[in-house]
Amino acid sequence: MDALQMPLLRVVLGSLLLSLLGAAPTAVRAQEAEPLAIVVNRNNPLSEISLADLRRVFRGQRSRWTNGRRVTLVMRDPGAPERDAILRSLYGLDELEYRRSYIRAVVSGEAEAPKTLVSNNGVLRFVYNVPGAIGYVRARDVNESVKTLRIDGRLPGEPGYLLEVSAQ
Repeated sequence: MDALQMPLLRVVLGSLLLSLLGAAPTAVRAQEAEPLAIVVNRNNPLSEISLADLRRVFRGQRSRWTNGRRVTLVMRDPGAPERDAILRSLYGLDELEYRRSYIRAVVSGEAEAPKTLVSNNGVLRFVYNVPGAIGYVRARDVNESVKTLRIDGRLPGEPGYLLEVSAQ
């Protein structure tokens, strides 16, 4: 082996060693996901909702709960990973497309603009205080002040649960 090949061999072996020791799999970890919980006020009569009905609620196509209370949608602020995940999963849109579509719906009277909050704790407090509220947070942030809805019979973290956000 000549002097030029030796440094290359060291780099390759060093990279292999680092990956075996767990220092390199950050790209894999960055792609992991954690479940998002759909939360409602504890007095909401629902404990479960279908994904299709959830989409209708978030799209403003359903304005009242079964008890007659007005649906009050609360969303995270633009740029929040949770919001991006909901826009993809429930709307099939990115932020710009969502803004355009919601502006049209609000102007035409088809929907009300959702409340926008900057933190998961803010969402939890809002849902706790507003009887018709519905929002979303990372499942790990849910507390006893709100109720987590089952979606198509599944709670966050159960096999087949569909709402996820990239782990951070």
